[in-house]
Amino acid sequence: MTPETRLASMGLTLPEIPKPVANYVSFKRNGSTLYLSGQGPRRNDGSVVTGKVGRDVTVEQAYEHAKLVGLGLLAAAKAAAGDLSKIEVLKVLGMVNAVPEFTDHPKVINGCSDLLVAVLGERGRHARSAVGMGSLPMNISVEIEAVLRIHD
Repeated sequence: MTPETRLASMGLTLPEIPKPVANYVSFKRNGSTLYLSGQGPRRNDGSVVTGKVGRDVTVEQAYEHAKLVGLGLLAAAKAAAGDLSKIEVLKVLGMVNAVPEFTDHPKVINGCSDLLVAVLGERGRHARSAVGMGSLPMNISVEIEAVLRIHD
């Protein structure tokens, strides 16, 4: 089963790659290494999902937000590699816009990690950091960046 078939079986589709909001590119390739810029959660209409986890957003909602980011990262990876079956995720950095006393950052970023493994199988397993931030751009709830390998 291809990654695209897995996505379809889950009822998911890849979104449009968001345009950068500042002076950077969505992805950068260096040989077989692919660097994906940080993305925030976006609804199907392209609008950003905002809120501070632990105050405005629950862990469960933030998990779904991280899953949306995972779809965006997969879309950028597909644009860079041409085919998701060529992608292997090496490292994920998940940042959670949370209140100071919040401590469940890994549970939030699992939304992205679980999606990557469900879609890519063993090639979706990755090293990861999940950290809290006092704020994120546009008050997004989650931002995630990734480093991948492209198998040509």
